[in-house]
Amino acid sequence: MKTLQDYIDKLNKLNFKEMYNNDFFWTWDKTDDELEAVFTVADALRFMREHNISTKVFESGLGISIFRDNSTRTRFSFASACNLLGLEVQDLDEKKSQIAHGETVRETANMVSFMADVIGIRDDMYIGKGHTYQKEFMDAVTEGNNDGILEQRPTLVNLQCDVDHPTQCMADMLHIIHEFGGVENLKGKKLAMTWAYSPSYGKPLSVPQGVIGLMTRFGMDVVLAHPEGYDVMPEVEEIAKKNAATTGGSFTKTNSMEEAFKDADIVYPKSWAPFAAMEKRTNLYAEGDFDGIDKLEKELLAQNAEHKDWACTEELMKTTKDGKALYLHCLPADITGVSCETGEVDGSVFDRYRIPLYKEASFKPYIIAAMILLAKFENPQDILKKLEVKAAPRIFE
Repeated sequence: MKTLQDYIDKLNKLNFKEMYNNDFFWTWDKTDDELEAVFTVADALRFMREHNISTKVFESGLGISIFRDNSTRTRFSFASACNLLGLEVQDLDEKKSQIAHGETVRETANMVSFMADVIGIRDDMYIGKGHTYQKEFMDAVTEGNNDGILEQRPTLVNLQCDVDHPTQCMADMLHIIHEFGGVENLKGKKLAMTWAYSPSYGKPLSVPQGVIGLMTRFGMDVVLAHPEGYDVMPEVEEIAKKNAATTGGSFTKTNSMEEAFKDADIVYPKSWAPFAAMEKRTNLYAEGDFDGIDKLEKELLAQNAEHKDWACTEELMKTTKDGKALYLHCLPADITGVSCETGEVDGSVFDRYRIPLYKEASFKPYIIAAMILLAKFENPQDILKKLEVKAAPRIFE
């Protein structure tokens, strides 16, 4: 049986001091120890909640959420994470703000951050824009803090940008770690990150990019599979190659879903838009060419329809390791015969993995809370110990 002290002891062996008063943009910005610290704190927080120990480390303060794209899991995960630590959440609805009247990013950032401890931003739809917006926002609050406008500098948690989706991919990774009994058991495991057909267009690239950018850190054999023309950002592929070379794993590409699934231990079939098309769409929006956008959407839907055979079927799943590969998805999945006529995954496959999928999603609030705790407290080991000694119940019994 694990104890809270086990998690504290593990943290004492890791170097994560640079996370204090820092932001979380991309997983590949972080060291191995820093990633391990996030996983460890996430598990510790979950342990405490399951044992009815309050993890309220803030008596007041705000978590500001800014969602420039729709969200269910990440929106509620961020709110849950903030609440777990004692922060209240205020969502910035740009349609109800003065942004529509020309308020600048610099002004908005300072006005919403007077008592904020963390800012969570999702901006994932436009290539070259999402990460840039997050950086501009945080540059503004840093300046506000330095100028004495803000009493504290809130930390950023990237809730998905155009490049990476770190909270999702780290939740996926922690799920994998638990399913396989520890990081030490992942070396040599084959993970297939594959494109899959969707009847919609324009799904962000950040999940497949985040997966290949993170999973290659653990000595796994990561395969990126997609039809010709559905490439991801080349710079992220380079990161994956370097990671694999460092850890003794591998990173390969194929245009065959069958090849990717064969003997795979983990499969992640997920639709995304071609990198070149996403770049084109961003440029069309910048030019205000809405006729061009409509034309591009029709072209991409037609292109998708040429690859309806790219689906996670019962037949493909049988070709995985012992026919029992761990199936992952960030959700919501396009389920054939359920949410759409033809989609990413057979209804029977999805139903068989429904409980593991929901468990996968359940790690995200703890991952986000861990990112916040590591950024706001210089010595989280002491904080966890104080919470244990205080032993305040989360629910009175």
